[in-house]
Amino acid sequence: MYKLITLDKTKYDNFVKSHNKSHFLQSYSWGEFCKAKKDVTPYYLGLVDSNNKIVAACLLLQKYVFLNYYYFYSPRGFIIDYNDSKLVKIMTREIIKFTKSKKSIFFVIDPDIIIKKYNYLDEQIKLDYNYKKIFNNLKDLGYKHLGFTKNFETRQPRYSFRIDLGQDIEDIKNHFSKTTKKRIEKSKKLNTSVEIGTKKDIKTFNNLMSLTEVRKDFISYDEDYYETLYDVFNGNKNTKAILFLGKVNLDKTIKTLSKDLKRVSNQISILPIDNLSKSAKNKLKELTKQKEHLQSEIIKFKEYKDKYGNNLTLSAHFIVQYGNKAWVLFAGNHNILTETYVNYHTYFEHIKYAKNEKLDIYDQFGAIGDFSKDNPRLGVHEFKKKFGGDYVEFIGEFTYVTNKLIYFIFKRLVPIYRNHKYKKTKKNKNML
Repeated sequence: MYKLITLDKTKYDNFVKSHNKSHFLQSYSWGEFCKAKKDVTPYYLGLVDSNNKIVAACLLLQKYVFLNYYYFYSPRGFIIDYNDSKLVKIMTREIIKFTKSKKSIFFVIDPDIIIKKYNYLDEQIKLDYNYKKIFNNLKDLGYKHLGFTKNFETRQPRYSFRIDLGQDIEDIKNHFSKTTKKRIEKSKKLNTSVEIGTKKDIKTFNNLMSLTEVRKDFISYDEDYYETLYDVFNGNKNTKAILFLGKVNLDKTIKTLSKDLKRVSNQISILPIDNLSKSAKNKLKELTKQKEHLQSEIIKFKEYKDKYGNNLTLSAHFIVQYGNKAWVLFAGNHNILTETYVNYHTYFEHIKYAKNEKLDIYDQFGAIGDFSKDNPRLGVHEFKKKFGGDYVEFIGEFTYVTNKLIYFIFKRLVPIYRNHKYKKTKKNKNML
């Protein structure tokens, strides 16, 4: 005999975080954050057996629609063994009863179930379960699948890159693209640094997100959104939010470049003036080219210092940690000094951080399945791919309709509302 009960914070998080499929979107902290910033009511539910043992759980977010009707969303689905079709059936039955008692139109799940996985060499990795069996079971239970979308049509990304942190850090680094490794090394050589920030650095982070918003054409959140997320996740011992800041000290950078210029100049000075051999001529040509480049770089960085000051934060990344995983939620970058590649250096530092925390998975949280050249998200996808993680595709979003008539009306009204809201938000942003 099973029953659905409300779990307190300790029981809920203890069960969820220990599950191999746990996700920060299922955490108690995420529910509290959504309550504060997304105008929803969170429910922390557990399915218990006759011995009162928790066998499944879910975070359920209740959102008002109209006429005292609601819809419910379980981020990344139930915390359950989806291979146990009987248990999934019982959980579904109990969730239907629960949501109907609260005047639901429908509820949505988007399980963290991988259906395809490729390594950094684009070789497909065989899964140790049959996702089709899970998919068909959900369909048989009455769930409607949104489809195998290719971009960001669903509430959560259907694709991502995940790095297995069980590998040695050198193995992880070896999977980076050659370009990425070179850029990280160049960034280090230019004396860039990466620090963990505090709440007071949210303002800087938000400014960088605003610059990125304009450059990448997306709508970011306001400063209070990020502050609330930071506070909620750091106010719970089971979750953590970390702000990584990529910085450059231009005095140090100029000093490094000047040292390199002196070295190259000395190499040129010891070459004979007359009767140069062919190899010596080639060496002189290459060294002269390096010298001119370094002179140009020093002038450029001095101009940057005069204009922007000595110490600059060029990159700020927002990471969350829960259970055995870490996720990169947001990355804001400045428009200037991109040639220092601080963004690459910052990424590498939080990968190392996750490894040192003895986590199992580092998730870059968001990729695409549509690789057409005109896809505006392609650049972000290709950037994340350079870090050598496994490219994973999730099963997607399922809807269970609990009130067919109201659902029919809802489906026709919501696209009009969302389009109006998007245009209004863009207009307000442009007016600022």
